[in-house]
Amino acid sequence: MAGHKNHDYHILPPSVWPFMGAVGAFVMLLGAVLYFHDHGPWIGLIGLLMVLYTMYAWWADVIAEGEIGDHTPVVRIGLRYGVVLFIVSEIMFFSAWFWSFFKHAMYPMGTIEGVSVTPGVWPPAGIETFNPWHLPLINTLILLCSGCAATWAHHAIAEENDREQMKYGLWLAILLGVLFTTFQIYEYSHAEFSFAGNIYGANFFMATGFHGFHVLVGTIFLAVCLARVYAGQFTQDQHVGFEAAAWYWHFVDVVWLFLFAAVYIWGGGNYAAH
Repeated sequence: MAGHKNHDYHILPPSVWPFMGAVGAFVMLLGAVLYFHDHGPWIGLIGLLMVLYTMYAWWADVIAEGEIGDHTPVVRIGLRYGVVLFIVSEIMFFSAWFWSFFKHAMYPMGTIEGVSVTPGVWPPAGIETFNPWHLPLINTLILLCSGCAATWAHHAIAEENDREQMKYGLWLAILLGVLFTTFQIYEYSHAEFSFAGNIYGANFFMATGFHGFHVLVGTIFLAVCLARVYAGQFTQDQHVGFEAAAWYWHFVDVVWLFLFAAVYIWGGGNYAAH
């Protein structure tokens, strides 16, 4: 029969979302450049809204495709590969900040005055770093427990096909993620150093700040999955969207472990009193 589908692949219909995403990204970049030249933030914000709406609508289409059966086993494998490649790109992103931190920690820049050279020290003189065994350790345990809760939810749907247990696991993972973000905001507000003026502060806030942004994105990701569970979606065989969220959340956990070990413990010598 003409038009009959005799394969397991999903042939996508024409979509406006790639074009809309490109236009939104361009407008956002243009607005950022204009903002740097004192023209106000409005064009950049319009571009951001366009990107956010495109993300929402595009992902809504992907969810609808899964609900009507377009995500066959072969398609789900492709989706999983896409998530893995995305996480690999995120690993490369964080590698840059670790590279910068290790470089400056192992080879701190000295100062040259006349013919004498003063060796550099790490952390730089006058920087009081956080004690890793106080709030950073608590936040580490919170994020690890959140990852365990996400694994609980994953086991509930993948092994038991139990949406109720999945809800409990997701609720716990989300609440712990929000608690982590709250504690990180508290930590930032009590920092004895700033972003500007020193390489330690720049590296610290870029690495931990981007991680905090990823925690926020991951929390939203899990919240969307929770809403989908309440909507009656996800089955033992069809839950790729939640798998993506769980993998992303575990990636965030692992990055934080490296940050805790490298930035807070190994790279922070002069612990602040608080």
